[in-house]
Amino acid sequence: MRRRNRIKKKEEKGAPRWMVTYSDLMTLILVFFILLFSMSQIDLVKFEAISESFRNRMIFDFYPSPVEMDNPAEQTDLKENGELSNEFENPSSEVNSTVRDAEDNELQKEHELNQLVEEVDTFLDNNELNDVISASRTDRGVVLVLQEQLLFDSGEAEVLESGKPFLGKIGTLLKNIPNDISVEGHTDDRPISTFRYPSNWELSGARASSVIRYIAGESNLNRGRFTAVAFGDTHPAVPNDSPENWGKNRRVEIVILDPAYSSKKTSS
Repeated sequence: MRRRNRIKKKEEKGAPRWMVTYSDLMTLILVFFILLFSMSQIDLVKFEAISESFRNRMIFDFYPSPVEMDNPAEQTDLKENGELSNEFENPSSEVNSTVRDAEDNELQKEHELNQLVEEVDTFLDNNELNDVISASRTDRGVVLVLQEQLLFDSGEAEVLESGKPFLGKIGTLLKNIPNDISVEGHTDDRPISTFRYPSNWELSGARASSVIRYIAGESNLNRGRFTAVAFGDTHPAVPNDSPENWGKNRRVEIVILDPAYSSKKTSS
């Protein structure tokens, strides 16, 4: 009897071959879905900005484009009528128009102030007041300076009879000018101490008030146009170092205010 040699089939270890293929396939599918998921993520901030831009078209006029351009000045947008226009064209024209308007206003105010100065100078010439009243132009307007000896006795605030005609002529001038008026009293630095005027503050304020009271009363001017200011000896015109300079510092200034200066002071 012939003996058969039995050959045992060698058993393979590990997972079957089909399992390797299957796991590779699952891995690829997982990677694919991960890529899809990552690509589907939305930046909420950018999404809200884009949504807002569709709700309000004006956002494109103020927000810069996220994409840089080689020539920003040539960037154009679409008008409502379908035409293309440079986005910088209209703002530039508006800015230029605003600047031109401001310059025109300044020139107009300058012209009006120059006319006011000429009118005051002409009035002083015609009424022979140049020797007793000086006029000058400042950033506040036109300033008329009346020395103490023209209006008051030393240490007093009652208008002299000899000074009333001059104030009457100034009232006539102010009737034809709508500007507000500031009347400012000044003294020298020598102290004063009386029952009526304990210091130079009271004396300078009383003199400014007396001038306003006389001009407004005689010329029937609106008192609301006037302001009385007491400077005392705090704003000397010249140094207080001689009797002559003391006389120059004792004065009343009538300031015909520039409307632009008045509005600037009120707003500040």
